[in-house]
Amino acid sequence: MKKNQLGKSELYVSEIGLGTMSLGTDRDKGISLIHEALDNGVNFIDTADLYDFGSNEEIVGQALKDRRDSVILASKGGNHWEEGKDGWYWDPSKKHIKEALKKSLLRLQTDYIDLYQLHGGTIEDPMDETIEAFDELKQEGLIREYGISSIRPNVIREFIERSSIATVMMQYSILDRRPEEEILDLLNENEISVIARGPLAKGMLTDRYDEKVKEDGFLGYSKYDVLDVVKQLSELKGEHRNITQTALRYALAHPAVATVIPGASKSEQLLANLTTQNAPELSLDEVRKFREISSANKYDKHR
Repeated sequence: MKKNQLGKSELYVSEIGLGTMSLGTDRDKGISLIHEALDNGVNFIDTADLYDFGSNEEIVGQALKDRRDSVILASKGGNHWEEGKDGWYWDPSKKHIKEALKKSLLRLQTDYIDLYQLHGGTIEDPMDETIEAFDELKQEGLIREYGISSIRPNVIREFIERSSIATVMMQYSILDRRPEEEILDLLNENEISVIARGPLAKGMLTDRYDEKVKEDGFLGYSKYDVLDVVKQLSELKGEHRNITQTALRYALAHPAVATVIPGASKSEQLLANLTTQNAPELSLDEVRKFREISSANKYDKHR
């Protein structure tokens, strides 16, 4: 599978990775799915301490136990959970970031994480303290690179100016084109890579869209708007790609995007996503046509 560089780092990731949030808690099934991904060319696996209260990291760690050197492993921290407290709470403090990383290492059964990401963030955060934590973890050899997982343009701009992030993970798809307005070109100019999550819009941009489209639609789209976009997408995709492949190729078409990480909970979903590696890339004319049938939605609440 084609591999792309993450930012200016020495990390090269498969253009299609595996996001593990929807992996589930069945250990054997999860391990099997991860192995199937690796056997089919994936080298980028993304998890987080937040997923299933750490059990997701444990499954990923077990799956990678004998294959660690061939994988670019990413995880995230910044959400804090304590016994006796109600739910997770946001904690971007230096103390928590460093403690969370070490707990993740134990669950993942590794002594380093290739890409460690801040799992959220607001403009009110103590960013210098957070950045200092990541820089120290990198100096200590516990992480190779760091990034943020954020859709907030104002937060992203601050990290571009104040840190050495290699990546920004954000939701990006034909149905969520918010990053195009003010973020993708800026990141590309600063040689910071995008990890695109949600490229299939919760399954609505797949060949099973009729089962996946919800009554309340998606972002600013009504249910019928979504169905209309997918219908037009199906007509324009050409004979050499299906809807899934076209949607993934759309997210990968922008030069800032290094990898897409569609989730999968079943082998059939995983393999359907991975066929994209053999599907032709989109031409500039095709990208333009897909933009004409969808909305150039913008960031509103999330700033």
